[in-house]
Amino acid sequence: MPKHFQTAHRLRRRIRIISPVLKGDPEKTYLFEILLTKRPEVKQVKAVPEIGSVTVWFDPKALPAENLLRICDAILENLATAKPQIVEKKPVDPNAPVVETQFAVEGMTCASCALLIEMLLQRDPRIREAQVNFASETATVCGALPKEDIYRLIERLGYRAHPLDTLSQRKLLMERERRRIEDAKRRCVRAALLSAPAIVIAMVMPKARIWHWVQFFLTTPVVFGSGRPFFDKALALAKQRRANMDTLVALGTGAAYGYSVPALLLGRHRELYFEAAAGIITFVLLGRWLEEKAKGQAHEAIFKLLDLQPETATRIRDGREEIVPIDQVQVGDILLVRPGERIPTDGEVIEGTTTVDESMLTGESMPVVKNPGDKVIGGCINGPGAFKMKATAVGPDTVLAGIVQMVDQAQASKLPIQKTVDRISAVFVPTVMGISALTFGGWLAAGARFTTALGNAISVLLIACPCALGLATPAAIMVGTGQAARRGIYIKNGESLELAAHLTAIVFDKTGTITEGRPQVTDFIPLSDRVDATALLAWIAGAEVRSEHFLARAIVEYAQDRGVEPAPAEDFETRPGEGIAAEVDGHRLLIGNQSWLARHEIPLEGLEEAMERLAGEGKTPVLAALDGWPAALIGIADRPRPNARTAIERLHRMGIRTLMVTGDVETAARCIARQVGIDEVVAHARPDDKLRIIRRLQAEGEKVGMIGDGINDAPALAAADVSFAIGSGTDIAIHAADITLVQGDIEKVAEAIDISAFTLRVIRQNLAWAFGYNTVAIPVAALGRLNPMIASGAMALSSVSVVLNSLRLQRC
Repeated sequence: MPKHFQTAHRLRRRIRIISPVLKGDPEKTYLFEILLTKRPEVKQVKAVPEIGSVTVWFDPKALPAENLLRICDAILENLATAKPQIVEKKPVDPNAPVVETQFAVEGMTCASCALLIEMLLQRDPRIREAQVNFASETATVCGALPKEDIYRLIERLGYRAHPLDTLSQRKLLMERERRRIEDAKRRCVRAALLSAPAIVIAMVMPKARIWHWVQFFLTTPVVFGSGRPFFDKALALAKQRRANMDTLVALGTGAAYGYSVPALLLGRHRELYFEAAAGIITFVLLGRWLEEKAKGQAHEAIFKLLDLQPETATRIRDGREEIVPIDQVQVGDILLVRPGERIPTDGEVIEGTTTVDESMLTGESMPVVKNPGDKVIGGCINGPGAFKMKATAVGPDTVLAGIVQMVDQAQASKLPIQKTVDRISAVFVPTVMGISALTFGGWLAAGARFTTALGNAISVLLIACPCALGLATPAAIMVGTGQAARRGIYIKNGESLELAAHLTAIVFDKTGTITEGRPQVTDFIPLSDRVDATALLAWIAGAEVRSEHFLARAIVEYAQDRGVEPAPAEDFETRPGEGIAAEVDGHRLLIGNQSWLARHEIPLEGLEEAMERLAGEGKTPVLAALDGWPAALIGIADRPRPNARTAIERLHRMGIRTLMVTGDVETAARCIARQVGIDEVVAHARPDDKLRIIRRLQAEGEKVGMIGDGINDAPALAAADVSFAIGSGTDIAIHAADITLVQGDIEKVAEAIDISAFTLRVIRQNLAWAFGYNTVAIPVAALGRLNPMIASGAMALSSVSVVLNSLRLQRC
């Protein structure tokens, strides 16, 4: 036997060793585990530092057991002789950059686990904010410390942290979740098969002592096999002077089993609780399995998004094709996409022509033609043509990863009401333990038998369910945001989901929001004989090339359709909501609305009638001035979205006030407003005007939503109670908004409000059930009206009922 082992149990594919070097030292145990798992022959390592135990699963063909033992002994030799390092605590640097880290947490069994981890993290002075969500099993930490340090803090409590930096890592996490559900099922079935006979024996109550021994042999594997994780977690938490649901289960089961064993061995004719101990474990495991299964359904939205990304890509290097994992693709790589394949990552077509089905991400049912120079989005399906592309974004920077992260953040966020629930849950377990102790003492003081007092105290421990409280809000948020994502509504945070149901007024931008955002030039009227019309169009297009506005794109397209190349422009200047200025071929060019040119003292006498005529036809008049004089009047038309009127009517039926606030002229704005059914119109609105209108409405007591798509909408979007951005809009608008409508369908605003209202209704039902259950059940158990086994079953089913109620949101 190697000198650093006390024992070594060998099986065909597994070795379990116990070493004094590791006993009571989590740091050395963790290091030992890391060093072992670096070997490809080692499949899995499971360590219990409290007793110095390590179980190693390995490939006996590639690595014989004798060799593995020698390797383990060599590692332990180094760990035993290593001198402990004294780590000097550095003062917190107030100027250190704050980084947001999101990761998954494995090993949480109830809402108290999430609260415990959250409290531990928030105690570190380097961490500004920490949120841990039990339902989504994720955590978000903002602080000035590396993520490796965060992971170590969590692992000290007996949990595991897993990165979520790439879609591949998220896929692995989802696969791990599926395996965990299967493991929970197997553990539950094994416990049930052994517990059922023990419960039947207890019900029949045979007098022969042999049946008591049968109960003992049946229930011991359940308590210390299937139920071992409860005791391990409770012990780890006890060392941190903490408690959670596992503590309650471990105390209840341990008390029942611990009382029964001495009574059996001493041969005293006392009431035994073997069946209760096994039944408690079985019912709790059943509840955990059903809960995990239901939570897996709640994660369905993330599953479907992750399945969009292929696992490999065809990369071309030095004229050769090679199949590589998607995580190895780098920006600038040339990739080949064959017909029918999913596009591996975001990029630009450099060779070939095809059509791409982007419906999974954008909702557009018609395939989009892609030519060299066009952008493609990872996860979309290629049509009949093969093409080569250059990767422009990989990993967390892709559109798909951004959407997944957005959904993930929404599912992991907390509503304001959750903070109150968290405070209650934080003291719930210690309070229940105190009530259990009082119940035990009270029954003894009342003259009850020891077994009666013990049974009632155990019932109090087991009937209490902080899980139902902890799951009430996050489970509903997770399902609600997932259902919204399936409809192309991506919600960034839980607060927006809650507030959307209370909106009383919604402010709409016009161009690209109420209208399709595909404006076309209908009139190009030169106003001066000093310059050729073609040259003027080239200068105007040259200046507008550098603008992101929808109207600017329409002018550039108009010029290109007529074979006019945009002239190079310099000294470009833009003022959102008004216009642009630039130097083109030595001329000073101004393009914009009437107020923009008036600001620069451009004479506009005699143009009012022509501008009014264009506006009356629903066209937006755009003026151009050259060297201080009017040069052109351009009419641009943009049709309302096909379902815009239906969307506005639906909002009106919900009692929501609608307004159109636009920088366009009033005549054109009112023409579009009449077509879609909006009565209140504010025209000539600059970005600061839109912001003032939002704040005025809020001062009047309105809960205001804002929907827009452009840079000029960003201030108003940020100020609104809930802001909606069109998915095809500018990045600034999307970042400023709380909710993104990927398909550009403004009717989704009403759908988002409906989902919000339904989600809040489900949350209220969950909280009413959770609070009501505990309020009624704990006193009933304290009064001796519940058997411990029934109590454990009711506790397990209470949290399952909350998740199942939340799953009703999938039907909304």
